[in-house]
Amino acid sequence: MKLALGPLLYYWSREKTFDFYKLVESMPVDIVYLGETVCSRRHELRLADWLHIANALSDAGKTPVLSTQVLIESGSDVTTMRKIVENSKYLVEANDFGAVHRLENALPFIGGPHLNIYNIPTLELMASLGMKRWTIPLEMGMAELVEIQNGRPKNIETEVFVYGRMPLAFSARCFTARYRNLPKDDCQFSCIDYPDGLLMHTREDQGFLVLNGTQTQSAKVCNLIRELKLMKNIGVDVVRLSPQSIHTGDIVQLFRQTLNEQISADSAMDAIAELMPDQPCNGYWYGKPGLEHIVVTEFS
Repeated sequence: MKLALGPLLYYWSREKTFDFYKLVESMPVDIVYLGETVCSRRHELRLADWLHIANALSDAGKTPVLSTQVLIESGSDVTTMRKIVENSKYLVEANDFGAVHRLENALPFIGGPHLNIYNIPTLELMASLGMKRWTIPLEMGMAELVEIQNGRPKNIETEVFVYGRMPLAFSARCFTARYRNLPKDDCQFSCIDYPDGLLMHTREDQGFLVLNGTQTQSAKVCNLIRELKLMKNIGVDVVRLSPQSIHTGDIVQLFRQTLNEQISADSAMDAIAELMPDQPCNGYWYGKPGLEHIVVTEFS
């Protein structure tokens, strides 16, 4: 089972982003997703910069994948998406059906988690268009995945989001700018001040959601490190971790050691608890509300 680092969901400075991916070159990950998936107004890096990073990661033995934006809002967004699709060197993760239509029957591609593939007929359709791997929707549970795994088309790989704050929704409105009473067109790039998003609290002062520009995330952190062995048993091919501003390298290492059975999943869970920005959750995997944390013993 391969380990993937998902696209950077937050807005970091150019220097911080380049420094981060320099560290990724030595992290024990197999696949690295690159590119801006949240908001086209984020301009610290352009496509040429992402391609430069992809080249460096490829030289370091990683498999780079270029991710497209989830919510396409303008002609310039379409132009950027087409340039990514037509890069001719690296695989593309299609995060909306505009990208799928540009790729279909032309180039193999990865289906992102926001394509909402929930059943075997849809998976078969996407496979017929050239998709080689799909990432299950965040809300999909173990039972539904097992059913699909038993009937998935040949030569289709399965990927699961196993760590990070979950990207739950996207909007044409920028909620970070709204928090500062700024219009979206004059957002002053507010989200760069929140390297792990802006945490919202309930009136009881409990973490509720995280604002990340046009994206809304869970406050709690999806953590399925205890479920890795089960995923391997049901034929999951790739597991995905989402970057955070600190401790990403340590978290990657713990997942790698768990996959390699160098440490137990329970020990890894104890160690990772100190590295997460909030409490863990895994409810969706067990068919429960996503914010719940179901405590289980390590699977055999």
